[in-house]
Amino acid sequence: MAEKLDTRAVGLDAGLSFIRWLTGAENLHYGLWTGLEVTAQNLGRAQAAYTDKLFSYLPEGRLRILDIGGGAGETAAKLIALGHEVDIVVPSALLAERCRANAPAARVHEMPFEDFAAGSRFDLCLFSESFQYIPLAVALDKAAALLAPGGEILIADCFRSDAYRKRQKIRAAGGGHRLSAMRAALAERPVGIVAEEDITGAVAPSIDLEQALFNVVGQAIGRVDAELAAKRPRGRWLLRRALGAVLGARRRARLAARLMGRERTAEAFCRDNRYMIFRLRARP
Repeated sequence: MAEKLDTRAVGLDAGLSFIRWLTGAENLHYGLWTGLEVTAQNLGRAQAAYTDKLFSYLPEGRLRILDIGGGAGETAAKLIALGHEVDIVVPSALLAERCRANAPAARVHEMPFEDFAAGSRFDLCLFSESFQYIPLAVALDKAAALLAPGGEILIADCFRSDAYRKRQKIRAAGGGHRLSAMRAALAERPVGIVAEEDITGAVAPSIDLEQALFNVVGQAIGRVDAELAAKRPRGRWLLRRALGAVLGARRRARLAARLMGRERTAEAFCRDNRYMIFRLRARP
């Protein structure tokens, strides 16, 4: 039996390469667009503004930080430059490799957070757009157990709003745990909210920029397809057969909707999500 294609890894590799080409960095997170025109040229500035916002919630002093789901290591590198000590937990071999390249002073643990075990404790457990990929109770309880006395948990991520419903052919932008479930989980635990902020409106334009890019690619593919249909129908038929062998009908429909559609917008993102920053501390 042929080995299944790892489309997620391919997409991640391509995404990192594109972001690096466009911005000079390998940041995989949203941008903070307050005061910025929503253009591809400003993506790097918007992502830098996001990082500045995130870092404004760091506790004072030199910290030992566990960066959970640390992306390509760009955030860890900035934290280390500020004098902090950083461990990164990341489940992807590709991302672990990029973390070692971008943040060579960090200790990189290539494994799911659920499997991570540490001999020491951390002053801060950081989830920057990684909290949504871990079961809610596991993320909160395990992070709390890894804290040194007085330690904190910092979460910046999407949460589904109560208005979210599965409405579309393609997955709605955003994601994560229900915000109501998050609040209920916090109420059940000896963890207090030191600070919180809703930055949904400021990050939402990232969705418009992303969709515009997909539409540009879709228009180019549509133009090539029309040309092949007019002048190379046999070749077009073979290409479509090959695509059908790689992607099932459902995936092809989703891809077409992603490339040609207009459903994923900043407005829809704001309806379906709340992008929250939570700074949490265990109660004595």
